[in-house]
Amino acid sequence: MDPRLVVNFVLFQIGWFACVLGAAKQMPWLGFATVIAIFFWHLSQAKKAKKELQLLLITLIIGGTFDQIMLNQQLVSYQAHGWTNTIVPVWILALWAEFVTVLNVSLRWMKGRWLIAILFGAIGGPLAYMGAEKLGAVTLNHLPVSYIVLGLGWAILTPLLLKLSQKFDGFAD
Repeated sequence: MDPRLVVNFVLFQIGWFACVLGAAKQMPWLGFATVIAIFFWHLSQAKKAKKELQLLLITLIIGGTFDQIMLNQQLVSYQAHGWTNTIVPVWILALWAEFVTVLNVSLRWMKGRWLIAILFGAIGGPLAYMGAEKLGAVTLNHLPVSYIVLGLGWAILTPLLLKLSQKFDGFAD
């Protein structure tokens, strides 16, 4: 197995826990700072860092908008925003930035396998929020509607972001 895949996967887990546990402990900037460090390492590994930065900006807009809709519709409540409670938290944006680090590395195998990407998103998205809820970072309101919207949203977002990562692939030869 490629050591880069293992490092990428482990760093993603570290970043996820830093964001979620930081929010649960009212330290939203802990996850943000951790993800910044992970993202700089990610860029140092990329052959075309500019492509990864472009993917970052696109993903922050798409993912941030999705979570802002979830917040506005009161389907989810977040702990420790880091700024006003009416805007999606800084640590959620950090999680979207961190998701970029796996699109062209650990999740590369999923590109072109759209049914798998849809199922991965439909199951993995809600499970991530469920885990974050169990750790005290989020509250899912209006169950089961929140899970349904999360599942549908991630079923769309995962293949969409994988498709975009094909165009903005800083790790391609």
